[in-house]
Amino acid sequence: YYLIRKCAIGVNLMDTILITGGAGFIGSTLANYLGKENKIVVVDDLSMGKKENLDMEKQVTFIEGDVSDPQLMERIMKEYQFAYIFHLAAVASVADSVERPLETHRVNFDSALLLLELARKYQSDLKRLVFSSSAAVYGDEPTLPKKEESVIRPLTPYAIDKFAAEQYVLDYCHLYDVPTSAVRFFNVYGPNQNPNSPYSGVISILVDRYKKQLAGEKAEFTLFGDGSQSRDFVYIEDVIQALLLVAKEEKALGQQFNVGTGKSTTLLELIHSIDQILGTELALKYEAERSGDIRDSLADISKIRSLGYKPKFDILSGMERYLKSEIN
Repeated sequence: YYLIRKCAIGVNLMDTILITGGAGFIGSTLANYLGKENKIVVVDDLSMGKKENLDMEKQVTFIEGDVSDPQLMERIMKEYQFAYIFHLAAVASVADSVERPLETHRVNFDSALLLLELARKYQSDLKRLVFSSSAAVYGDEPTLPKKEESVIRPLTPYAIDKFAAEQYVLDYCHLYDVPTSAVRFFNVYGPNQNPNSPYSGVISILVDRYKKQLAGEKAEFTLFGDGSQSRDFVYIEDVIQALLLVAKEEKALGQQFNVGTGKSTTLLELIHSIDQILGTELALKYEAERSGDIRDSLADISKIRSLGYKPKFDILSGMERYLKSEIN
């Protein structure tokens, strides 16, 4: 992580940092990075994260549990004084949220409000609480690129809860002086994404198919529509850079920030890029476009750029880095 070393949290060595959902894809990457110079406390129920994602040789304390459990979270907040809290735990599947709206609300909204209230009560030395929201809050309003002030049109329980929790997070800063910020992730990819999970992104599923094909197995990828739908794919190292900047910059207090690259890539462009890197051609199966799918997504990142954020990876260099770690 030489690229993000320069923007590591510039505070006392051995700060204590809480990462909820810290055994998941983004959380574990953040925990392993910050665990080099800080004490990390991870809370995760392992519903989608894996303890093996964490480098337990670093200073990581792992607590298996539910972030919306009031007794557990109160005990943790009484026991530790945290300098930083990164709230990444979530039911991260939009489809799952449609199937289980009550459960999604408990994990994606109730846990955030609980954490805010406990921080207000017990965390007098807290420097920042960073909440992970999502580009899903923008919904299908077609104007691109998405600015933080763009029309919000959440279409699913997942998106509604993310936006509602995000607003509480920012209001706790303005009303109660709890130091908070929020980030809206666009399409994050990188090592340790689980392709077999319903929560995984299209890139981890694609990489899994390529690995099978390169191993001589029959593999194909299903494209819904003609492949011209586009996304702002952001590599995990750029996401870590963004999280650290938002956590430490004073002018990020009480604000939300898009986290992407500011560039869109169609699914066919993505597949052709991977074909080019691996020197193979993945078999594609075309099916009808799915109703409800958002066709295009693109972040305006000028606000987070004002903090010093500079995405280091375009889709080609990000995929090269990712594939190097996944395919020997």
